[in-house]
Amino acid sequence: MSNNIRNITIIAHVDHGKTTMIDNLMKQSGSFRENEVVDERLMDSGELEKERGITILAKPASIDWKDSRVNIIDTPGHRDFAAEVERVLSMADGALLLIDSAEGVMPQTKFVLAKALKQGLKPIVVINKLDKADQRADEVLDETFDLFVSLDANEEQLDFPVLYASGRSGWASKEVDGPRENLHPLLDLIIEHVKPANLDKTKPFAMLSTLLYADSFLGRSLVGKISQGTAKANQPIKAINLKGEKVDEGRLTKIFRYEGTKKVPIEVGEAGDIVIIAGLEKASVADTICDLEVTEPIHATPIDPPTMSITISVNSSPLAGTEGKKLTSTQIKDRLITEAQNNVGITFSQNANVDSFVISGRGELMLEILLTQMRREGFEMTVSPPKVLYQKDEAGNKLEPIEEITVDLDEEFSSKIIDSMNRRKGKLLDLKDTGKDKKRLIFHAPTRGLMGYTSRFLTLTKGTGVINRIFHGFGKFEGEMDGRKNGALISMSNGKAVAFAIFNLQARGEMFVTHNDPVYEGMIVGLAPKAGDMIINVMKGKQLTNMRTQGTDENVVLTPVRQMSIAEQLSMLNTDEALEITPKSLRLRKAILNPTDRKKNEKSGTPL
Repeated sequence: MSNNIRNITIIAHVDHGKTTMIDNLMKQSGSFRENEVVDERLMDSGELEKERGITILAKPASIDWKDSRVNIIDTPGHRDFAAEVERVLSMADGALLLIDSAEGVMPQTKFVLAKALKQGLKPIVVINKLDKADQRADEVLDETFDLFVSLDANEEQLDFPVLYASGRSGWASKEVDGPRENLHPLLDLIIEHVKPANLDKTKPFAMLSTLLYADSFLGRSLVGKISQGTAKANQPIKAINLKGEKVDEGRLTKIFRYEGTKKVPIEVGEAGDIVIIAGLEKASVADTICDLEVTEPIHATPIDPPTMSITISVNSSPLAGTEGKKLTSTQIKDRLITEAQNNVGITFSQNANVDSFVISGRGELMLEILLTQMRREGFEMTVSPPKVLYQKDEAGNKLEPIEEITVDLDEEFSSKIIDSMNRRKGKLLDLKDTGKDKKRLIFHAPTRGLMGYTSRFLTLTKGTGVINRIFHGFGKFEGEMDGRKNGALISMSNGKAVAFAIFNLQARGEMFVTHNDPVYEGMIVGLAPKAGDMIINVMKGKQLTNMRTQGTDENVVLTPVRQMSIAEQLSMLNTDEALEITPKSLRLRKAILNPTDRKKNEKSGTPL
């Protein structure tokens, strides 16, 4: 059967249509009954994935086509989840590179393609979304070829087949103006172009664990491609790490294979197939699961290092425990350890006092997704401002993470964006005219200057611009950078905010609380227009007397409070501040709540 197995991964920039394409491939290949109810974006199974329209976790699925089985792995398109893409490519024999016919080659396209070419894969290029009014398929094809050349593709890889398609409408064609009937040309091309791996079934069983799922019935479930031999239910197995050291031993209790998106139990798994196995308790991603006689681990792609970290501790505010169910440091620690085991893009450590935990990841979206998931699970916690992780070169010079930023915008906004990037120590590399009074700007800028920049960018471009960021590498330290220029408006005591007080304080700055919101001493309730913190009273009500006033009182009209995401609020924090996260609320606060204690700390210069 392994001669008829094709393992392919779909790689593309975020929102170029991978998941929608898989939906229609599965429908047209007969993976569902005629009367079966099928969700839209079937592979985005997580709650956050469906809400945000992005893929966070890589997921396999399987379809049968003309006596062959095609295992398709959907990968994330966002740079922060690149660790998922890097691991998944090791399971694939081929790749579908999807490119938007209007947007063309984008930063993530470049990143994932570089990884695929390095692994020796020969991609099939699919120029997708051809039903767009502003499609420019021919230009995009030229851009793609130039990209292959710039990434040092070999001659076989440069001779890539091309299809034009619309994943949403469910058709693919060899020509731009060709017949637009169905996706069968794409399925046929996969069978013809992707050669099955030549794997030895006679050797002892071995597979590289690539994905890890927690299953409430089976326990730890490890997903990977069987590299050699056959796996049988109940056979004794072990797990060895990249150094060849044994980390776990047990029995292979269950083997599953994907049929469509469903897991189906099987008795025997053969070399070349992607399977899910259960039976080991400690084995993790990048371990080799194998027969007891195997001693050599399978080579795994090293994961790029994290670039950003946050410190998470228990919620220490006066309102702690009023909204969440999971409050203790032990519960937070267990949750973070589980996340670090399941997600190789995240690393976990704890401080000497064991009361706060440092989580490092590839970017702010990855950290925001983790905090959002924990918030929905009922956790309360305090989060420190994000810190950039520095490195040193051989000469001992300080290096910091640098990102490549690609922005597409109307020409009238380009000068504003160039100015705002200059303030963040960004360097303009390229400026292209993309037609219809639109420009594409490419910058290199330090990560620490870009925290929360997306919302600022959307404000400057009046919501019309598109920004994409990708980790470029570690570059020389660019020097000190300006922090937040606005001082904080800080509540002086505990209680509930009053509309009368907020109305009179609105002139002092932007308020973050509205009538009847709970507040406490040290909580940041607004931003002042100038530098310097100010302690204010948001609970001062109107003095009621038995004297009548002339005329009627004016209605109190409060300015609506700006709704901010976790990433935006984290980006606003100064070093002496923190963010309180509960299932219902996000509250900015001073790390030390009491003003007298804050002054003592400032004088002593003790780091927080």
